[in-house]
Amino acid sequence: MMNEVRVPVYLMTGFLDSGKTSFLSFTIAQDYFYIEGTTLLILCEEGEMEYDPEVLKASHTQVEILEGEEELNEERLLAMEALYRPERVLIEYNGMWPTSRLEELKLPKGWGIEQRITTVDAHTFPLYLNNMKSQFMDMVRKGDMVIFNRCQAGDPLASYRRGIKVANQKIQIIFEDDEGEIEDIFDGEMPFSLDAPVIEIAPEDYGIWFVDAMDHPEKYDQKVVRFTARARRPRGIPRGFFIPGRVAMTSCADDTTFIGFLCKGPADMKLSKGEWVQITAKVAVEAQAAYGGYGPVLYASAVEGCAPLSEEMVYFD
Repeated sequence: MMNEVRVPVYLMTGFLDSGKTSFLSFTIAQDYFYIEGTTLLILCEEGEMEYDPEVLKASHTQVEILEGEEELNEERLLAMEALYRPERVLIEYNGMWPTSRLEELKLPKGWGIEQRITTVDAHTFPLYLNNMKSQFMDMVRKGDMVIFNRCQAGDPLASYRRGIKVANQKIQIIFEDDEGEIEDIFDGEMPFSLDAPVIEIAPEDYGIWFVDAMDHPEKYDQKVVRFTARARRPRGIPRGFFIPGRVAMTSCADDTTFIGFLCKGPADMKLSKGEWVQITAKVAVEAQAAYGGYGPVLYASAVEGCAPLSEEMVYFD
């Protein structure tokens, strides 16, 4: 039996000057953050911004600073537990340290990761993505939320969102500019008509459709779609169902994932493993274990074999 979590741990990741300290400073100062007990703030790097001592005192927050990667270990955490008896722990993790250290880290009894948040400076994101893309994707694969701050007009936010959603379909992504959260980043960008009797998904638009349907399945409920994909039947899916999808690349040739939706085929359907097919199907929004909740389920009226696409891979640039 798993130990009950007594001390929730909130983990902040992101590269230097990505806004981790700004986010935590703002959060600590809010009324909703207040608790009677002690909050332990573990800093794994020191950026240009510092925490306000008065705010730390008012919020009952104690700070521990780690000078090196080797100091983030079980023994040091046990010492902090004994000294502060915290009711809550915040870890501002050094983005240059390998994320594997977090997976290997043994927490004190009763501590448990409650939420993983990654902050991103939208202005410098392309530079980090070009040079450290694999490391960034490691941050978000098991994350719960990504916050893009300092967004400006002209930033390719929709492209950023699609790439992250392929790496982690369940993650929440927030974009913020100087005035607060930005909404409707896909507004007017869909390359197909949602009002068409049959929504034709071109091969080059598959990734856009996949992410939008995962984010907003209600937009496609009871709509009919047609697209080309490769058919797979993973173990554990219901009888009569399969998954038509495409292979997507998130950071490098060795970092790919198959993305597709659960699909109920016609009664007379016969498929070969990995066969390329053209699907015509009505979309229904249903609760499915594969989605961890509600998501798009396709009910195919036609599944026809077809020639392979000239470009199998879906890219998220």
